[in-house]
Amino acid sequence: MSAALPVTPEQIAEQAVGAAEAGAAILHLHARDPADGRPTPEPEVFRQFLPRIKDATDAVVNVTTGGGHNMSVAERTAAGRQLAPEMCSLNMGSMNFGLFPAAERFSDWKHAWEPKYLEDTRDFIFKNTFADIETILHDLGEANGTRFEFECYDVGHIHTLGHFLERGLVKPPLFVQFVLGVLGGIGPTADNLLHMKRTADAVLGDAYHFSVLAAGRHQLRLVTMGAALGGHVRVGLEDSLFIAKGEMAQSNAQQVAKIRRILEELSLEPATPTEAREMLQLKGVDQVAF
Repeated sequence: MSAALPVTPEQIAEQAVGAAEAGAAILHLHARDPADGRPTPEPEVFRQFLPRIKDATDAVVNVTTGGGHNMSVAERTAAGRQLAPEMCSLNMGSMNFGLFPAAERFSDWKHAWEPKYLEDTRDFIFKNTFADIETILHDLGEANGTRFEFECYDVGHIHTLGHFLERGLVKPPLFVQFVLGVLGGIGPTADNLLHMKRTADAVLGDAYHFSVLAAGRHQLRLVTMGAALGGHVRVGLEDSLFIAKGEMAQSNAQQVAKIRRILEELSLEPATPTEAREMLQLKGVDQVAF
């Protein structure tokens, strides 16, 4: 749906470095099969771009454990287990994850697999059971010293994270990503963002930092609101393909630069990678396996 989306390892590395140069302290990364753009969990594909990013920038590398539809937990965590990044994402609950409405808005596709991939989400559950989460916390957290971006798509996910905090399976400071606007999760409204923040305050107390991710056209206004509430922001082509109404973004860096301008106008200063590492108590880039 966008020619600007990076697919090959070279494109992913180039856009990641560009985003870091524009001011991103943390880079949340997925991998694609270079042949046809399908999401892939293969560690060898990640190995083709992670070292390039590490060599060119000091930004924190955050590897997905979400992967793609119908990947097993073992597949989704393979790159994180082998490459031991400073951070990985971790979804805090099973959910309907509906991307199928997008299939109805397009008729021309670059690859034949794409429309079915979207349509299949009409009957798809993104599985993240308590056992799955425990496995990831052990295999990546305990084993590798990797810390997590806890992705919370609804208020129940915050309570689940509170459960793991109470059990001592996660340690402060927690980095909690409020995700708004994915069909099947909480809706992208200002009231819902406030509800997520109030819930996290009640459940997690002072044990967390939060960030905001909002899908599509809701991205900039809700992440800006999150920053005004004392949080951090996530932008990028994974979440929105646009830079303004009706205007496609040309890169991830363009979105980073725009939100940086907005935040600086609000007298908010973007953290450096070093400051982000200190804030989130990360293990350091010298402890990764790539």
